[in-house]
Amino acid sequence: MYEWIKALHVIAVISWMAGMLYLPRLFVYHCEAEIGSKQSETFKVMEWRLLKVIINPAMIITWLAGLYLAWSGHWFASPWLHVKLALVLALSAVHGFFSRWVKDFKADKRPRSQKFYRIINEVPTVLMIFIVIMVIVKPF
Repeated sequence: MYEWIKALHVIAVISWMAGMLYLPRLFVYHCEAEIGSKQSETFKVMEWRLLKVIINPAMIITWLAGLYLAWSGHWFASPWLHVKLALVLALSAVHGFFSRWVKDFKADKRPRSQKFYRIINEVPTVLMIFIVIMVIVKPF
């Protein structure tokens, strides 16, 4: 069963990360669209669907499967797992910000620039790199 849950965890992580990398890119393009335009309304639908249909379920499955793996593998005493969990919490916080921004765009609120979203687009990537290092290398 452990191997099946691990496979589910990896699939969920890939799905979560795909969405977390794509959503801020949509924000960049949404900033360019005129409020009320057909393009802006299309971005609203795309952002909402990406968040609700892919990113949110993938995050939940990632957390549930990951906690099961940590528990059944007796990893909770390992320092590398503590660091990984802190990084995944940070990624979850970024997810929360993205959720808030989807709501802002839906309400035609745009307090941030394209440049902001271009920069924030890199945060999930950096977190992912360190998470993968913790899991594969287990440096401590």
